[in-house]
Amino acid sequence: MTNRLKNKRKSKESKNQEMSTNLKYLSLGILVFQTTSLVLTMRYSRTLKEEGPRYLSSTAVVIAELLKILTCVLLVYKDSKCNLRTLNRVLHDEILNKPMETLKLAIPSGIYTLQNNLLYVALSNLDAATYQVTYQLKILTTALFSVSMLSKKLGVYQWLSLVILMTGVAFVQWPSDSQATAAKEHSAGSQFVGLMAVLIACFSSGFAGVYFEKILKETKQSVWIRNIQLGFFGSIFGLMGVYIYDGEQLSKNGFFQGYNKLTWIVVILQALGGLVIAAVIKYADNILKGFATSLSIILSTLISYFWLQDFVPTSVFFFGAILVIAATFLYGYDPKPAGNPIKA
Repeated sequence: MTNRLKNKRKSKESKNQEMSTNLKYLSLGILVFQTTSLVLTMRYSRTLKEEGPRYLSSTAVVIAELLKILTCVLLVYKDSKCNLRTLNRVLHDEILNKPMETLKLAIPSGIYTLQNNLLYVALSNLDAATYQVTYQLKILTTALFSVSMLSKKLGVYQWLSLVILMTGVAFVQWPSDSQATAAKEHSAGSQFVGLMAVLIACFSSGFAGVYFEKILKETKQSVWIRNIQLGFFGSIFGLMGVYIYDGEQLSKNGFFQGYNKLTWIVVILQALGGLVIAAVIKYADNILKGFATSLSIILSTLISYFWLQDFVPTSVFFFGAILVIAATFLYGYDPKPAGNPIKA
């Protein structure tokens, strides 16, 4: 009897391990697909020449926030055992009855809204490959904000990875003497705008991410409830941006001007981004997340060159990209014999 029970336990444990492994790689596969396809479709949608007005990126950000709210409400509904009364009570108790807790999300929400708009600006002015590599500077900003705001301690390998990361991004942005440089001379201004947009997005991503993590640690509310609160403020800030910056175009051609199937794909991919990352944090580790990031960079580079044809790779770019990929792995490396961590 005891042997049978032991065998059943072992069988159950192996099944659970297999399931968790499958979920780990599934979540990473979805992350690679979401990250790569979002960057490429967003770039393609902003450079595609079509008749009539182009869609407004500010309205796309608002729609993405509303879709994120809807998805999170459905997930809370699932956690409430598909009971509408339970869902209504949870939303009422966790959001309406805790106004101060809800208001805490206004700051990161406003920053995320700015970041999402900046990504459209960046991909309107930079090729997908350069954007993907440069945007990895958010690892540096997140690390620095984690040290200053959460009093986290970084190990020697992590500090070394941040130095390698900065060096790699510097090489990627380094001007070359190839034909790519000649082609880019006509758009030097837009290249600068794109680079500034990415850099500001990196800082906003780092600060908002760490601020959000701090709030999650201080309270017991679920990630889905927090994302509903984020989406609520995000849609308000987004609508304000629409009417302030694109009010004139909105009155002429309407909210959904220039929308097509590709635009809706971009909006859906952007809405799912935060939810996919939440799944990866739950099921995967930093090493595999770094692998997913690296694979996404490689795919973006290849597709940007062969399909979009807006990127000419150089040896300097490849060297910089390799350094950035190495830095993502090194940052997540956690040696077994832990040394003495150092603090900034």
